[in-house]
Amino acid sequence: KMFKKDKYCIIRQAISKDLAAFVANYFSIKKQVYDTCRQARFISPYEILLGEYEGADGQIPHTYSSYADIAMETLMLKCQAIMEKTTGLKLTPSYTYARIYKQGDVLKRHKDRFSCEISTTMSLAGDPWALYLDPTNTELPDVTKPYIPIGNKGIKVDLKPGDMLVYSGCELEHWRNKFKGKEH
Repeated sequence: KMFKKDKYCIIRQAISKDLAAFVANYFSIKKQVYDTCRQARFISPYEILLGEYEGADGQIPHTYSSYADIAMETLMLKCQAIMEKTTGLKLTPSYTYARIYKQGDVLKRHKDRFSCEISTTMSLAGDPWALYLDPTNTELPDVTKPYIPIGNKGIKVDLKPGDMLVYSGCELEHWRNKFKGKEH
């Protein structure tokens, strides 16, 4: 009921802390492999199989990310049933995108593209870093015009490893302020 009314819902311990730690460690090691291969010139800067630092979405340059990582895709399928139960919708999985945020990163206020109609953010590990939602402007963006954020303070959402936020990504502005921790 909360999702239908508010367009978001926090699910505590959507996955176990052990599974969150396992996936976080896997992703951290994948980043280390990418860094080693790139430094040794085993791969070109354009190779995205292992991830990249210039992110396909352009939101946070110089931060390691990976689109459609196999472990993350598997995790998405594992969480599909709980997302469907939470939203009351039959969902079709579309894609995953994972990042290892670093100190100083900022995720600017935005609304998602249409393939992110129902989005989720899951915390796997690292220093705490709040995500903010603004439910006051739920109008869908006009794709023919540039998107301009409205600037309300928003609702602070803190997630611990294994917690998941399910939200209407196209309707709710969301963002993260400057990260003061080491890694998230």
